[in-house]
Amino acid sequence: QVQLVESGGGLVQAGGSLRLSCAASGRTFSTYVMGWFRQAPGKEREFVAGIRWSTYYADSVKGRFTISRDNAKNTVYLQMNSLKPEDTAVYYCAAKLRAVIGTTAREYDYWGQGTQVTVSS
Repeated sequence: QVQLVESGGGLVQAGGSLRLSCAASGRTFSTYVMGWFRQAPGKEREFVAGIRWSTYYADSVKGRFTISRDNAKNTVYLQMNSLKPEDTAVYYCAAKLRAVIGTTAREYDYWGQGTQVTVSS
């Protein structure tokens, strides 16, 4: 099993930056595909970014967000720059065993509790 704990959410002004962290348990962390999803009020949970060796981003965040991982620390990060009010959501860290990046929530096996990101105009 894998346990995931997100941190780093908060309130920022539009145009600002925020860095989310996801601390993961598990001896096979390095083999997992890791992803970030977000869910805004009234909307479905949507894919934001994923990483194994390569990275993949939703079009809405491409060029602004960066996903990275530190396998030695069992941690995944999401650096968010040039934040917009529409980025406001609860952000979730997720992990999947199959070694291909997935962009739908149902493909992922483990989830964190989420961390709130609010961007004011």
